[in-house]
Amino acid sequence: MGRVASRDTGPERVLRRALSQHGYRYRLHVRDLPGKPDIVFRSRRKAIFVHGCFWHQHNGCSKGRPPKSREDYWGPKLARNRERDAEVMAAMAELGWSVTVVWECEIRDMTTLAGRLTRFLGPPPHTERRAANTTLPP
Repeated sequence: MGRVASRDTGPERVLRRALSQHGYRYRLHVRDLPGKPDIVFRSRRKAIFVHGCFWHQHNGCSKGRPPKSREDYWGPKLARNRERDAEVMAAMAELGWSVTVVWECEIRDMTTLAGRLTRFLGPPPHTERRAANTTLPP
């Protein structure tokens, strides 16, 4: 269990690379917010949590199934992870933050994920500046 990474995981690095390529700027693992969100956009008051399908029990995902062995150990452990996720989401909403979760299995389809994240975050900053500079004075 000690070897299980809680930050800088593979799915998180892939997502960060894609966000950077699209011009989004962000902060990582902000400690003063509930749950230390993986990716934070302070000026937009938006945060992204990157969840592993197994550890956070993604419904409908083949990786999200609990193990069949040691159910007395894994059942409460994984249930508590889900409870904690709900508590963190509620605390973030209470502070006025918008939050989305990106699941490990969603990273495979970056086209769909990019569209969802663009709807969540709004246009990248360079797009807004470029649009503002396209109108030339007479």
